Amino acid sequence: MKILILEDESRAANHLERLLAKVAPNMQVILRIESVRDGVKYLQNNPGPDLIFSDIQLADGLSFEIYNQVTVRCPIIFTTAYDHYALEAFQTNGIDYLLKPIEEERLKQAIEKARHFSPALLLEKILSIGNLGSEKAFKSRFIVKVGDKIKSVPVDEILVFYSQEKASFIRTSDGHNYCIDYALDQLEPMLDPEIYFRINRKYLVKIDACTNILAWTNSRLRLKIDGIEDSEIIVARERVQDFKNWLDR
Repeated sequence: MKILILEDESRAANHLERLLAKVAPNMQVILRIESVRDGVKYLQNNPGPDLIFSDIQLADGLSFEIYNQVTVRCPIIFTTAYDHYALEAFQTNGIDYLLKPIEEERLKQAIEKARHFSPALLLEKILSIGNLGSEKAFKSRFIVKVGDKIKSVPVDEILVFYSQEKASFIRTSDGHNYCIDYALDQLEPMLDPEIYFRINRKYLVKIDACTNILAWTNSRLRLKIDGIEDSEIIVARERVQDFKNWLDR
């Protein structure tokens, strides 16, 4: 069985290869790929592997972007440090979802699933997860550092998540800004979409923050949010209609 590993952390990839050599010595790792771009290029131009081990957060984005661009017919075992991507994983050819650090016994179970991969069973898994969608638990608080202290901030108090100079921040309803250890792409699936909306690549806003909305150039909308001096709080043109629908629920 030929294995493709999509992983941008060399330590994690080495750990996975060592475990594979131990529990499935007949499997052959044909290549490691670290980015979405290289993953798309390889899968478009080479015969598909028999099995893919795919980290979700790669060097230049989420691995789901690969599977949106390339038809992959082999099973995929996702590996990640986060547990909130499970539904998206099983909507591809994902057959299992291993949390890092990967344990030997869980890897054995995942490989056994791959050996008995069945599209019918995959569909059943997707449907069973979809039925639980209304019960999905979104993140309720975030840990931030204030000087040499740690503080827990409830999500209910966060008006905006935004990125600035390659870092991510939150703006709270009491007027404070804090740095957090998540990229906006990571944050989106953690938050209730009824309450938060990604208006562009830099901003995720709470509906309570959308009280001052202006018509802007090229059919876009601009938001003014107290305490954030940025003229780029603009709803991307392709998101304007979805944004209006979100406000009108």
